[in-house]
Amino acid sequence: MGILSGNPKDNPLHYGEIYDIWQFSMTAKGCISAYSALKYHAGDKELKKLIEQGIEQAQLEVAECDELLTNNGIAPAPTLPARPEAKLEDIPVGARFTDIEIAPMLSADCAAGLAACSMIMGKSIREDVGALFAKYHATKAALGLKILRVSKEKGWLVPPPLQMKRPELVNV
Repeated sequence: MGILSGNPKDNPLHYGEIYDIWQFSMTAKGCISAYSALKYHAGDKELKKLIEQGIEQAQLEVAECDELLTNNGIAPAPTLPARPEAKLEDIPVGARFTDIEIAPMLSADCAAGLAACSMIMGKSIREDVGALFAKYHATKAALGLKILRVSKEKGWLVPPPLQMKRPELVNV
């Protein structure tokens, strides 16, 4: 038998895995809170659906990460209080986020989540931890693609400068 062989769940987490799982759970809890607020700001039905998918994914991440931490004797980060209900009409226009602002926020969160999942997978020595974050990575990539498609369809995407005409290559 090699080092740390057998059932990965029977192996200890290393300190980097503990911190990463704890931090990922805490970030997901923040996403639940922030996305819950953004859902009240969103006017577009498709955007609200994407926000709800983000909330559901974050809730799953919290549940699974906190269970992993608890099973390994680590106290998870505290859960944030639930947001009170609000109606779009009740949010003052100057304080309201628009759909064109919300979509890139969600997209940036997905991109940051992809990077975090990749980093955690790369540092992990427990196969179950690596597999868990590979699952999150795939889900975030799919959600990011949905956000991109909706942003394009709705005209919310603000692309960087596009190279419309390529310079001619000079043959010497």
